[in-house]
Amino acid sequence: MTNVIQRNNVEVLGTGSEVLMLAHGFGCNQQMWRFLIPELAQRFQLVLFDYVGANTSDLSAFCSKKYAELDGYAQDIIDICEALDLNKVTLVGHSVSGMISLIAAQKIPERIANLVMVCPSPCFLNDGDDYQGGFEHDDLQELLDLMDKNYIDWANYLAPLVTGTEAGALTSELSESFCSTNPITAKTFAKATFFSDHRSLLPRNQHPTLLIQSDQDSLAAVTVGQYMAENMPHSQLQVVPARGHCLHMSHPDTVAAVIHEFLPAKSNGATHELRAACHT
Repeated sequence: MTNVIQRNNVEVLGTGSEVLMLAHGFGCNQQMWRFLIPELAQRFQLVLFDYVGANTSDLSAFCSKKYAELDGYAQDIIDICEALDLNKVTLVGHSVSGMISLIAAQKIPERIANLVMVCPSPCFLNDGDDYQGGFEHDDLQELLDLMDKNYIDWANYLAPLVTGTEAGALTSELSESFCSTNPITAKTFAKATFFSDHRSLLPRNQHPTLLIQSDQDSLAAVTVGQYMAENMPHSQLQVVPARGHCLHMSHPDTVAAVIHEFLPAKSNGATHELRAACHT
């Protein structure tokens, strides 16, 4: 257990009895949840972590073969749930972590209670008239090629695309986060993120799921959220009037309110056991 906790830089915060695990998106780390934490910590026990590959994780544990697929990142979530013996967990995943959480939930359904996906997409690639993920294959390949040619330029190009603004503190922070990530682990995660297609998993969903989408998002349009809601049993879509792909950072109050409304209040007294387990 100690190895997993250290490997993924696991932290447990909050005083509530219900467990929320917060899974960050591509090129980010658990610090990206900091604006949402004050809105949730009084009601929920929050489990934060970093995927192997983030600079705040144990980079010696990175395996390019394992993390070339989203299943490798889902295994991080599974390992943490098992290490802390978590049950009835609500997985909150940003962007690609929506699909990573879905993969994990379908592998350990007995440990998961709900899914919350912030700006998710099951596939970023366009597929003719049947599905518009937002990008053509060649466009995404050019973006990945830029990582090899000029990593700084790649980060500075992608950050405003993600945030929806050319300048500002959020865009600068995201660019710095991209730049601080090891280029090898970043490109591996980027390929797994942008070239994967997990639409086939949607009809197999077993858990109540909240989909939260911006109404102006260059990476995951409202039509993507609508597609997911139409093809995903037990799901509901909440569209937020906002710009950008990082609602948990740009509109934390709104995201928290939607989560509180989605999850009914309950108490199970698991707080102290979880906290003790984390610090073992």
